Amino acid sequence: MLDTIQFVGVDSTNLQDEGCFCLRSKPNSTGYKNKNHWLMERFEEGLKYIKLLENGKAAGFIEYAPIEYSSRVVLGENYTVIHCLWVSGTGKGYASKLIAKCIQDARQNQKAGVIVITNPDTSWTPGKDVFLKNGFIEIGHGPFGFELLVLKFDDSPDPYFPNDWDERLKRFSNLTILRTQQCPFVDIATENVVMAASKLGVQAEIIDIQNREELLRLSPTPYGIYGAVFKQQLISFHRLTVHSAMKRLKMLL
Repeated sequence: MLDTIQFVGVDSTNLQDEGCFCLRSKPNSTGYKNKNHWLMERFEEGLKYIKLLENGKAAGFIEYAPIEYSSRVVLGENYTVIHCLWVSGTGKGYASKLIAKCIQDARQNQKAGVIVITNPDTSWTPGKDVFLKNGFIEIGHGPFGFELLVLKFDDSPDPYFPNDWDERLKRFSNLTILRTQQCPFVDIATENVVMAASKLGVQAEIIDIQNREELLRLSPTPYGIYGAVFKQQLISFHRLTVHSAMKRLKMLL
């Protein structure tokens, strides 16, 4: 029997019933609640969140936003930026179907193109291969393995990363966690670093980034939504176990 595929656009009218894809098994967790609250505020800015259902069950999703409200540290004019792409099974073309939805939306809204930031060293960003397969071109690189890909619709100027990453890190000598609530796993990622730091007698400061201006100015990486910095060194831009966080902090003590 063929699988039945359905796309569901999540917005302010159905968020309470649909919820987000990630951490959906723990709807009472702080991270899940924070993500839903964050989504509710972002819908007004043009963010789109589309879930793919396979036989009525969630099998993937894509999240994207206009660049002027994006949670990624990339500069450009009139682009759509993909935040997240995730599918629970490979080989069915679901990722490409979700990307096609985003591209269609961007074209209808007369955008210059679609941007995605990838990184081969973590599952916290999508992999680039599926985007290359769908017509994207890799045009830039950032620190810590980040890659900038774009699918342009016209001859608009290319998007680009800032180039002041070293200066950003130099601002933070004390252990500092910079975050937004764009990812529901940010909460546990923060908890693990704080717990590791506590075991070592290190005080952690948490900066909850409030808007894109702060994001563009403070974020230590292109990923934008989470970064832990200690003694002017990036500890991580994704979730670590308490043990792993302790090992990285010890190296700088």
